[in-house]
Amino acid sequence: MNEAFLHYVWKYKLLVGDMVTTTGESVVVEHPGEYNTNAGPDFFNARIRIGSMQWVGNVEIHKLASDWNMHHHNKDKNYNNVVLHVVYENDKDIVAENGNSLPTLEVKPFIREGLWQRYRSIVLPPLASSIPCADHLADVPDIYVSTYMDRMAAERLERKADVVRDLLAETRGSWEQTCYILFARYFGGTANGLPFELLAKSIPLTLYSKIRASHFQVEAVMYGQAGLLDEEFTDEYPLALKREYEYLRKAYSLVPIEGYLWKFFRIRPYSFPTLRISQFALFMSRARNLFSKLLETRDFNDILSYLDVEASEYWDTHYHFQKESKRVRKTTGRTFATLLVINAWVPLLFQYGVQHDMERYKELALQLLEQIDAERNNVTKLWSDAGVKAGNALQSQALLEIYNGYCKQKRCLECNIGYKILNKK
Repeated sequence: MNEAFLHYVWKYKLLVGDMVTTTGESVVVEHPGEYNTNAGPDFFNARIRIGSMQWVGNVEIHKLASDWNMHHHNKDKNYNNVVLHVVYENDKDIVAENGNSLPTLEVKPFIREGLWQRYRSIVLPPLASSIPCADHLADVPDIYVSTYMDRMAAERLERKADVVRDLLAETRGSWEQTCYILFARYFGGTANGLPFELLAKSIPLTLYSKIRASHFQVEAVMYGQAGLLDEEFTDEYPLALKREYEYLRKAYSLVPIEGYLWKFFRIRPYSFPTLRISQFALFMSRARNLFSKLLETRDFNDILSYLDVEASEYWDTHYHFQKESKRVRKTTGRTFATLLVINAWVPLLFQYGVQHDMERYKELALQLLEQIDAERNNVTKLWSDAGVKAGNALQSQALLEIYNGYCKQKRCLECNIGYKILNKK
């Protein structure tokens, strides 16, 4: 037994039977109160009838009544407005700081049989299980899971759109600048998203209008601003980049970021920042008025065409400067380009609809997710193994949101699926 479970039982009024206090007075919970996640009593403004008296106040919950003193509530005036002490086991009579005895409800007899065991089987599964409720999902109707996935997909998109809103405020309302920075962030992936964003912010968008005609100049600026041209080179390609960057740095008063920010360890070679920067350089060479162009594009495959870029020829035989490797073309590929659409373009489009109160753009964002194949990653595989398969990117985004927001954190009591399983009759 733990307090999280008791909070859940109280919040959702799952106690059964005719409840009485430890002194024999009847207890009727008209409203359990507002759950408090900060300091102070667990529930605020509860409405409870104890005997013939109606009480409005706070509720504190403990596994043992003696925990009241152990947590020093007996010396805390903030707990003087507690109207009911809810405990699993009443092992001690409790007095508040003001000297008043507390009405106490021992809930042990009023918890539905098997509820705690079911809770344990979900929230405390074997270590090998990453979806806590995997063994119980078959008991949840498909329509219920599907409806919840729709809701979580929408929440995930709204959360990502909030990032766009914040970035838009940072760029003083420039959609083109926001689009540029956001695409840069996701070009970097999980490991190098931050240095990629810093790189983009270190290069004024207006500079590209002056150098865009030369892909080589764009590369030189990017590698130089990335802090990756500080070595002593012998290969002609990085030497030429370094010479060109020194000229452009002085001409445009550029200040590079620190090269140590880039991560190579435990990253697939195809995702090394050396390659991604070259690909991003080609992307930006093509990206005149990128946001405006994408805003006019409705077909998913047309959007992908903007993102289908490859690294310069030098990188066909390299992953690092000066270290030759087997010849392989280094393209972004459809999978990576698709992730850019999901994580960058769709939230941009959705927030544009929100900002301008234009439903068609919000609907288009959702439609794009429905057009895209479901993502394949470790998380979607876990769900698939548990019997929940995503049919498109809208659904795979929902499963990622549920997993990261609830499964990983064992917040099963706050998850609609967990709630459904726990309350199965």
